[in-house]
Amino acid sequence: MNLKLFLSTILFTALSFTAYSQTDTTFIGRVGGSLAKQMAVQPIEKVYLQTDRSVYAYGDTIWFKGYSVSGQYHQLSSLSGVLYAELIDEQGAVKKSIKLPIISGVSCGDFVLGNLKEGNYRIRAYTNWMRNAGEDYFFSKNITLVNAITNTVFTKTQYTYSTINGQQQVSALINYADLNGVPYSGKEITYEVELGARSIVKGKGLTDEKGNMNISFINTSPGLLKAGRIVTTIKPDDKTTVTKPVLLKAASGNVDVQFFPEGGSLVIGNKTKIAFKAVGADGLGTAIKGVVTDDEGKQLTTFSSSHAGMGGFELMPKSGKTYKARVTYADGSKSILELPKASGTGYSLRIDNIGKDTLNVKVRYTAEAAQTGGMTLIAQCGGFIYYATKSKPGINAFNADIPKSIFPSDIVQFTLFSAMGEPVCERLMFIQNHDQLQLGIHSEQTYAPRQKVKIELNIRDKDGKPATGNFSVAITDESKIPVNENEETTILSNLLLTSDLKGYIENPNYYFSSDNPENQAGLDLLMLTQGYRRFEWKRVISNSFPPVVYQPEKALAISGSLKTLGGGKPVANGKVVLLTKTAGNFMLDTVADSQGQFAFKNLAFNDSVKVVIQGSTAKGKKDVRISLDSPAPQSVGENRNAPDIQVNTTESLLPFLQNSKAEHDVEVKYHFNKNAIQLKEVEIKEKQQAKKSPIDYSANLNGPGHADQVITAEDLGPQTCPKLSDCLSGLIVDAIIKNGQVLSYRTAVPAGARKQATSRSKSVQPQPVQPSSGGVQLSPMLVIIDGAPFDPTVDPKALDDLNSNDIASIEVLQPGFYTALYGARGGNGVLIVTTKRGSSGNRILADEPGIITYLPKGYYDARVFYSPRYDNPKINILIPDLRSTIYWNPNINTGNDGKASFEYFNADAKGTYRVVVEGIDVYGNLGRQVYRYKVE
Repeated sequence: MNLKLFLSTILFTALSFTAYSQTDTTFIGRVGGSLAKQMAVQPIEKVYLQTDRSVYAYGDTIWFKGYSVSGQYHQLSSLSGVLYAELIDEQGAVKKSIKLPIISGVSCGDFVLGNLKEGNYRIRAYTNWMRNAGEDYFFSKNITLVNAITNTVFTKTQYTYSTINGQQQVSALINYADLNGVPYSGKEITYEVELGARSIVKGKGLTDEKGNMNISFINTSPGLLKAGRIVTTIKPDDKTTVTKPVLLKAASGNVDVQFFPEGGSLVIGNKTKIAFKAVGADGLGTAIKGVVTDDEGKQLTTFSSSHAGMGGFELMPKSGKTYKARVTYADGSKSILELPKASGTGYSLRIDNIGKDTLNVKVRYTAEAAQTGGMTLIAQCGGFIYYATKSKPGINAFNADIPKSIFPSDIVQFTLFSAMGEPVCERLMFIQNHDQLQLGIHSEQTYAPRQKVKIELNIRDKDGKPATGNFSVAITDESKIPVNENEETTILSNLLLTSDLKGYIENPNYYFSSDNPENQAGLDLLMLTQGYRRFEWKRVISNSFPPVVYQPEKALAISGSLKTLGGGKPVANGKVVLLTKTAGNFMLDTVADSQGQFAFKNLAFNDSVKVVIQGSTAKGKKDVRISLDSPAPQSVGENRNAPDIQVNTTESLLPFLQNSKAEHDVEVKYHFNKNAIQLKEVEIKEKQQAKKSPIDYSANLNGPGHADQVITAEDLGPQTCPKLSDCLSGLIVDAIIKNGQVLSYRTAVPAGARKQATSRSKSVQPQPVQPSSGGVQLSPMLVIIDGAPFDPTVDPKALDDLNSNDIASIEVLQPGFYTALYGARGGNGVLIVTTKRGSSGNRILADEPGIITYLPKGYYDARVFYSPRYDNPKINILIPDLRSTIYWNPNINTGNDGKASFEYFNADAKGTYRVVVEGIDVYGNLGRQVYRYKVE
């Protein structure tokens, strides 16, 4: 909307002020122009991920859908074409990292949780463009990983705090029990308390008859309360030792209380709303109450916190007076805190919701401030001005009633500027116009186990008109995974709230789960106490924008430079050719610039496709050195949602843990075990980062090295084979290589007629047993090279294109135990080839003058959620169905009628099934709906 036209058409209820006209828009026009320029040069982009759930068991898969939006209306973005998604552990190490293509603003991916120990993780997602704003604005969500398969010891911890001789004493009561709650009584425990990088105490003791042990220590440095843990070791039996780290979220019981005058300051004679926030050492809000007194001890008002340790009261400061808050904490302790001092000159900004449709704005400032000239009030959202006005010179107050409908449902920043153009007051308001999509979900209310379910969606906008958009749905068994709606990360809480505010926000969905007065009052307190830093006014007004370091990525790219062999000088106008046989047999060519720089852009290929790059001088000489660019990885900062990490998960997740164990037992019984690795839980403590072996980079879903047979570079030896298949001849057990295909005997020859594979081929190299009958049909195995599957019938040279000296490991997964995670496509066995790679994650297999063979990191090949169909007679109905995620569909599109439907089958469990649908329509309107039905 045109700013001048907008300002001339708004009606104000005014007291001594005037709106700008077309002839009087100097400052507002300059600010609006600067904001518009910044948005044109540096548009805001956001990413939100919907996951199927927040709690997972060892071997599960995290399914997620990514929404990338930009602009003031949260429309699906065309700015970026590449999404980065990462899984990060408690210590800040990136355990999994993938790239996904963003198509029409959406992307789909997954993380397989094999080979990871139990604990707290977070998912981080961003685009290259978002790196300019910083990690604070990345999508981040905590998830919990539990293990009931190899884990035999479960803990619950209760912390208490006290003060001894002025120092904080921490007491941890830790309970040890098995999965069924049977306590480990009379067991010896050794422990070590770690705060930050320091070990502060060690000790040992015995559990009592209830499996409890108390550990107490003095914390001499209360600031060291992050990344703390108590590492305990227990022997549940004579032959087993289990290490159990227990999270220590807070090493003190201190509470921090801060006071926030509305608008930023207290001015004598101006009645002001003061918000407060009480935060415990664990980062969570804590309840307080108290009274406000003046310097003579006279009580002026009382206060108490409501949601998340926040609350508020009103105060009119008087000249010559100071004020204190006498605070009483949840544990009964008390303290006296100074309130911010009031100034004799200054400005006050107050905004009230006087009804569902109107905001009332009151601006007050002292006579000294009024003498400087008229004041300007600007309200912006997402870099666009929606309201602006200026007071008449000489007056010291004005009011305005502003219709909420002129703003989008979002955070609006109200800023008061002095006559000199300096920001002097600021107030955030969250506008809720109830204009989100209305997601109608219809199905039967009750179903039977394994019954087919059909759910119909009827999506409407705020006016009741059909909405065309893109949606995703997750259906889970709520009886196994209880959900607190307030703690959920949702498309509304993320895109409308947390993506614009720095720092931690407790229970973000609390403000969207209900529209009652308490929730809305809590949201207003959050606006008064939380920082908003999307725009720094000094930069905006001076047109001094932050530098753009990272450019939007529309697609994948490979870039580098050409230099001379001798002196390393740039090869100007050199010729560069890129070709590959494993990604559609394409060839591209380009010319380097005057500095020898070259780039191949707008590429699309799956992860670890082999690429050959050839370079030469402008005259065609090959005596050049090719250097490829390796962008610096995104650093990992502290988890801003660390306060949400759960210390105790066993008690609330006991049904989920027990179901996970039962599911594992079923998979083992029927030979499709997704949790193939059965290792005792152990923790390895390192003094420095251990160097990874080549096999650690394997894409084996069961975990590197967990296979029926492993062939290493050492097994291949320093041999030179014309073909890799020649090197492997006789090494692979129960298989042969013929015409580029790896053919397995396992499905063709009875077990008694063949030799069994060894765990490591270097110990024994048995020859495969040929089937006695020439009529036996041998089955081709699935071949995976650096995570990318290859069809030998389509690309029979996939293996032989590799140099044997470039091989790090080859893992052989014969049909059965280890192939379950690969589904039907791995039914004949899987051959996993891992090549040697550089530390950057992009593998350079050969480097010689004029040529490089390169395996860049490409797009992750996202898997498809498997949903059994019990109307298929081939389904084995005797196998128990213990799924926790019943159905996941990341790509549901509504047509012009706003309707869509989908079908699936229930699992065996009875109880409540929870349906969550989220999405965006073509205009950027957001929607989320939770629906439940019974399975009886």
